[in-house]
Amino acid sequence: MNRLFLKLKKERDCTFPNKNGSGFCAFLFIAPSLIGVSIFVMIPFADVVRRSFYRGMGGEFSGLKNYISVLQNEAFRLAVLNTLRFVAVCIPVLMLLSLMLSVLLNLCRYGAEFFKTTMLIPMALPAASVVLLWKAVFHKNGLMNSLLLAVGGEAVDFMNTEMAFYILVVSYIWKNAGYDMVLWTASLSNISPSLYEAAAIDGAGFIRQFFLVTLPGLKQDFFIIGILSLINSFKVFREAYLVGGSYPHTSMYMLQHLFNNWFASLDIEKLCAGSVMTAAVIFVLVLMLKRVLGEE
Repeated sequence: MNRLFLKLKKERDCTFPNKNGSGFCAFLFIAPSLIGVSIFVMIPFADVVRRSFYRGMGGEFSGLKNYISVLQNEAFRLAVLNTLRFVAVCIPVLMLLSLMLSVLLNLCRYGAEFFKTTMLIPMALPAASVVLLWKAVFHKNGLMNSLLLAVGGEAVDFMNTEMAFYILVVSYIWKNAGYDMVLWTASLSNISPSLYEAAAIDGAGFIRQFFLVTLPGLKQDFFIIGILSLINSFKVFREAYLVGGSYPHTSMYMLQHLFNNWFASLDIEKLCAGSVMTAAVIFVLVLMLKRVLGEE
């Protein structure tokens, strides 16, 4: 009996926080992830920060010379501008479009699950299949050029013009709209229907309900969905690389292309310095997003 009592007491102490409010069991639950992130992410990144102040693989301290060299690199400036432009265009359009789709889907009484599944299909497609679709449509001998020739136009190599950037934008939005739509749908389900009923009784139409009820109810979710969209925007490199290779058209030459080329040429000092600056910029963007959206 005493053993059973001690076992129950031990389980109770593990389930609830102690008198000091420090839940030891909560720490045990996150410990495996914390250890894994520390070993495979934090410690390697700390080594990258250290190497960014040294020359090559040797032990010669170079100070800020690596950072100055990266900032003076024309390819780095081009990649930064293209990446910032891509993020600035894609994230607002993606979040707005997916929110509209989610609101319309929430109004559907029939076929909502079918449309939700249909919107998620692009995420299940391998990157190689997406690239094959790109080439079938936008190649110089593809579908778009066939239509242009049929109406008396001239064939255009879309992937070697400024249109390549916008094709990349459309591909990213097409592939991630369903994912963000599901996130918005989950957020919309947390808004009480009584709020819409009260607004309707007061004479508010669909538009006013959207701005007075829906948007305020989604305020806390803007930050999380924005961050996830930002992270997914850096995964578009696979499609751009498979289409244009290591050196695509300048309009879609991203930071990922630059880092891949530096890694291939073993330009370690530039790679480390560029990675540190990129991580710092992303961190600043996250803080700015938190401040704009009022996230505590």
